[in-house]
Amino acid sequence: MISTRLLGDPIIRDHNFWSLSLPENYNFRSEAAQCLLEWQEKSPATWLITGVAGFIGSNLLETLLLAGQNVRGLDNFATGHQENLDEVRKNVDEESWSRFLFIEGDIRDVSSCANAVEGVDHVLHQAALGSVPRSLADPLTTNQVNINGFLNMLDASRLSQVKSFVYAASSSTYGDEPNLPKREDRIGSPLSPYAVTKYVNELYAEVYARSYNFKAIGLRYFNVFGPRQDPDGAYAAVIPKWTAAMIADHEVVINGDGETSRDFCFVANAVQANLRATISPQSSHGEVYNVAVGDRTTLNELFLALKESLGELQIHYAKEPKYMDFRAGDVRHSQADISKAREKIGYEPTHHIRDGINTAMSWYVQNLRDRAE
Repeated sequence: MISTRLLGDPIIRDHNFWSLSLPENYNFRSEAAQCLLEWQEKSPATWLITGVAGFIGSNLLETLLLAGQNVRGLDNFATGHQENLDEVRKNVDEESWSRFLFIEGDIRDVSSCANAVEGVDHVLHQAALGSVPRSLADPLTTNQVNINGFLNMLDASRLSQVKSFVYAASSSTYGDEPNLPKREDRIGSPLSPYAVTKYVNELYAEVYARSYNFKAIGLRYFNVFGPRQDPDGAYAAVIPKWTAAMIADHEVVINGDGETSRDFCFVANAVQANLRATISPQSSHGEVYNVAVGDRTTLNELFLALKESLGELQIHYAKEPKYMDFRAGDVRHSQADISKAREKIGYEPTHHIRDGINTAMSWYVQNLRDRAE
């Protein structure tokens, strides 16, 4: 079980108190509650999180419940897990948990989306089929979930007249655009079916803003990692997958020469971005924003960072990585320019990759060992 301190110390600001100065030991979940309550004038809003049983969705759920908000969650458990919801329940009190309504449903079903969004103030749309390799293996299902499902939720939210709609976009949209850092107004051609679907989401959001004045906010996530990220399966993300392998003393496989680089973003930063986007002024809506740190880490550097962090917990991994072929559809380098998010929604990352790894590692060790037993 993770503590309420796990997500760190981001400063949440809204349009009523952009200049608020908070102490250095600012606690994310407890202080997020205070800020959201001030913003709502102590009248809780109703939020819908799609993909609530997933990695980012369950972290959003816990934060909002601790903030005194009413939350609905929609998930079909295709990639999410009941154990993520069970962990949230352990981390909040019963009164908080009573403000959560779970709906088992699929965003590909129009009626499920309409029912879920009825009476909701704010939507955080996280549901999707992630993974570039998964999309290459099964492009049709990826299209159905990520495009049809997104459009279902977008339109249901418009018809229900929600106050805000924030959705998970992706850095894969940048495709083969070679320049670094990646800037929101400069994209290339997509390199995978997954990237196509996430770009189409942005196009639909843009059309809905122009046609219906329904202004959604897209958050282009860059390699988000942290507690509750699934280490299992063929499409597991690199950090939990490698950590699980190291804990089990198994071989770590690096695709390519290890000099591929990514802008790894701890989940606290993604949670912060969702909340700031939601409570940002209307002038900031109808846009896409990079959510990252603004730095680059190679896979070789990541391997060493994970190894060192485990070593501090007395888990010593001695194997060298195994280098394999480059993976189809992957971009070579990725690094975000986060100046737009800083300026327009007040986003400020609190965890660089080493901070995030060190913060999350005890959770990885405890939970991955529990799975192995």
